Amino acid sequence: MKQASLVALTLWMALLSSCSKKNNDSLQPKVGAVTESVYASGVVKSEDQYTVYATVNGVLQKSVATVGQSISAGQPLFIIESEKATLNTQNAQLAYQLSKEDNRYIQSKIAEMETKVQAAKDKLTLDTSVYNRYKNIKQFDVISEVDFEKIELTYKNSKTSYEAAVKQLAQLNEQLKNDQNRNNINLKISQKAQNDFTIKSAFSGVLYDVLVKEGAMITPQTPMAIIGKKNTYLLELEVDENDMVRVKIGQKLVVSMDSYKGKVFEALVDKVYPIMDERSRTFKIEAHFSKPPQKLYPNLTAEANIVINAKNNILTIPKSYLIDGEYVLVNTNEKRKVKVGINDYQNAEIVSGLSANETIYKPK
Repeated sequence: MKQASLVALTLWMALLSSCSKKNNDSLQPKVGAVTESVYASGVVKSEDQYTVYATVNGVLQKSVATVGQSISAGQPLFIIESEKATLNTQNAQLAYQLSKEDNRYIQSKIAEMETKVQAAKDKLTLDTSVYNRYKNIKQFDVISEVDFEKIELTYKNSKTSYEAAVKQLAQLNEQLKNDQNRNNINLKISQKAQNDFTIKSAFSGVLYDVLVKEGAMITPQTPMAIIGKKNTYLLELEVDENDMVRVKIGQKLVVSMDSYKGKVFEALVDKVYPIMDERSRTFKIEAHFSKPPQKLYPNLTAEANIVINAKNNILTIPKSYLIDGEYVLVNTNEKRKVKVGINDYQNAEIVSGLSANETIYKPK
């Protein structure tokens, strides 16, 4: 009798477990909300954050600024050893001074040539007058053909001499102008090259990091420092190529960060880079916080869900109850096609094919 009671109890518990399991695998659709989103991840960056590079090769002689310091546009950050550039500038300055001496000589030649031009002009004026006068009376046979030809030849020679003098004066003026410009440009190039050995900030902001030490060899490929604007931050995020076509400017993001566990922040997409990174197969977007956290630092990691679509008061079921994304099980084993709307990571909208009072079963 005792053994029979034990068997009955065991069977009852098994039946209860079976019923419980069955109930757990069935449910009715619920009216709720679904928010469709796209995942993105990245980092916080200072506004206009950039890495400082040199444009010249050399040894870092001195770091002028310190990490965390507020800096202004054009403020020196680093000084690279520039002895050769200094010598080149001195050479250019010497050449510029010597060119001034040469220019004074050319200027005296110009003054001399201007006098010759004026004399040639005066002679041409006189010879032209004589030529025209005898040309007019030649028809009256008051001058022989030979004498007239001499007068005509004198006029032509005067004209040629005047034109040659004018041309020579123009050449001297052009030479003076070119020499002045060439030496001035050479001096400016040397001065600019020397200035390149002093690395300056492009804009006002904060020096977040110094990446080199004094005495290090610097090349144009050497990152030297990181600069960004003060107390102004943005999110630089990466979106998978499969989701990128759904992302556009103005969409809202829900952002979470390890530095603020348990908290979420809102942001808006305000820039989309229209080119894919071939290595990561992702697109870069930028967003700004609607209300940023109290403290932020460059390179803090962030994860975000970009809200694509959101609906309230709709019929929903768990996505795990869908078969092939378009069927559900009713009456334990009856397969029915439904029309699915938007969905998130857990739930899917049922547009048609299922009512709120029907029961569906989880596929095995």
